[in-house]
Amino acid sequence: MTGPGAPSPRVRPERVQALIVGIEAYEAGPAWDLPGPARDAVAFHRLLRAAGVPEDRLRLHLSPLPPYAPGVPYRPADQAVLRHTLVRELPRSPGDVLWVWWGGHGVLDRAGRLRLFCADAALHDKVSIDLDSALTRYASDAVPAFTEQLWIVDACETFEEALAFRDPLPSDSLPSGRRTVTHRQAVLRAAGRGRQAVNDPARASGLFSEVVLGLLADRAATLPALPDAGELFDAARERIAALRGAGRTLQHPEMQLRGGERTETLAAAAAAERPASPLARAVEALLAYPLMADPAERQAVVGALRPADSGTLPRHSKARTDAVGILTALARRRPDALWDLYDAVRSLDDDPGRGAELRAALGDLAPPDTPGERSRHVR
Repeated sequence: MTGPGAPSPRVRPERVQALIVGIEAYEAGPAWDLPGPARDAVAFHRLLRAAGVPEDRLRLHLSPLPPYAPGVPYRPADQAVLRHTLVRELPRSPGDVLWVWWGGHGVLDRAGRLRLFCADAALHDKVSIDLDSALTRYASDAVPAFTEQLWIVDACETFEEALAFRDPLPSDSLPSGRRTVTHRQAVLRAAGRGRQAVNDPARASGLFSEVVLGLLADRAATLPALPDAGELFDAARERIAALRGAGRTLQHPEMQLRGGERTETLAAAAAAERPASPLARAVEALLAYPLMADPAERQAVVGALRPADSGTLPRHSKARTDAVGILTALARRRPDALWDLYDAVRSLDDDPGRGAELRAALGDLAPPDTPGERSRHVR
């Protein structure tokens, strides 16, 4: 391997280790429920098992929502257990190749570090793993093995301040050692800075996870060696771009290459691409519904809202002006009212494509005090 983006040579399965995390249920309660990460993690576990990696080399940590019945034993996914695995257990394990798979809620803290929430994250104690400090540790002499590493992370990177947390995030950095030039890391991140990673509750899978799992399945013959990270990223970027074009997501995956001859970040979005503002996107998503062109049907939507909200909304005969006034007033008055609007529109038109775009747009317009818009839909 000549760099962190090049494919690993053929490796013996017993020289491979993996940390596989899928967190669906959180101590914070049902508002944080996220159906999908546990199923995605088990699917990834099965890919490596099929490639011959021994079971004792695969550390599967789950916090699944019921019902969970894939028949694969797993460990807890609370912070103490995950920290013990990352700090004490894995660094002492022999191996040349390390796979890390993580699915669950995340947030980009005020220092620009990606924090991955653990299963015991509570509303007033949002414990997490600091991904950046974990990467630093695994690129130091604190981890003598695993010179070839691929980290795949499907989690939101919403800005911490956008979520208006009542309590600051606790410090969760991992200890590190002296930096080396021997470790090569490729890190695939689903969302991109400030963006949400969309989860599909009906399919119980993250969009990014589903894409990457499909790409890895296509490359099963070369596993458990690491794939060419650049080629894998390009393929994932192309498929996510198609999903963006279909209005299913706004995320822009990102890849970081660290060590060897390359240390750089590759963004999926073209520099000239300027995303619409949250309000503009929400207006377009609302006007995509044919019913919004009819004043009587718009009134039926507004009439389904709570009287305290509907009775004071600014109204206009023109559909676009009416949509701007409704969205702006609801977002300022009570962000939860936007989800009453979503439910009212969906009760009259349940088109899944328009629904997914409206859901994502409203999440960007007024994300609540959870890791993402109605947690069951985003990571």
